[in-house]
Amino acid sequence: MTALQAAASLADDLAAIFGARLKAVLVYGTHAHPHPREVKAPVQTLALVERLEYADLSAGADRSETWQARGLDMPLLMPANEFARSLDAFPLEYGDIIAHHIVIAGADPFAGLAVAEEDMRRACEVKVRSHAIHLREGFLLAGQRPQDVADLILASATPFASLIQTFAQVTGAPRQSPPEALAAHVSQVAGLDRDLIARLLRLEEDHALEPSDAVHLYPPYLDLVEDLIAAIDAWHLEGPRA
Repeated sequence: MTALQAAASLADDLAAIFGARLKAVLVYGTHAHPHPREVKAPVQTLALVERLEYADLSAGADRSETWQARGLDMPLLMPANEFARSLDAFPLEYGDIIAHHIVIAGADPFAGLAVAEEDMRRACEVKVRSHAIHLREGFLLAGQRPQDVADLILASATPFASLIQTFAQVTGAPRQSPPEALAAHVSQVAGLDRDLIARLLRLEEDHALEPSDAVHLYPPYLDLVEDLIAAIDAWHLEGPRA
């Protein structure tokens, strides 16, 4: 079953739960971005509904194992008016959904919606700093066990790809840029290792990493994130470079 087929089956299930209250179902995240190879990560979906009640969640919970078996992540269920009101609270996450999504059912709900540029810049800084904290704490919890380090890096792959896409967008990269183009742009703008960025972005597609490779990959990965923080710190003095 392809990602879009799995999402379509989800839309059918949600239509049975919500009926006319289901306004739109769409794919976002990894599977909504251009990739030269097959993506193995779970399929992320968003469903916008007229209202969301306990009975709806209960009906969805009964189907959750089936959805996971189809390769789906748990759908993000949200009242339609809540999304637009939350753009300033989640500018990176929702901005990425607005910029990269595939409508599976209903009409495109994002016409005329956009995230404020300053909200995007501020959230980008918060996200990169949070990513560094997560990598440091995760490494301590991993106790230098190679498999746990590999799991840490793999779990961080999609958040890393998201922050790279956002940083690239804020600094003038074209929308819908493939991973290699994103790596080249961020390398040029921030002076970071292009090959390392590209390798980390490929982890989102591969969703696999040998423990022995993870041990060697972690140090330069952490250094790269900290260098990205330094590049963002420069915004306070001169603004982001395009």
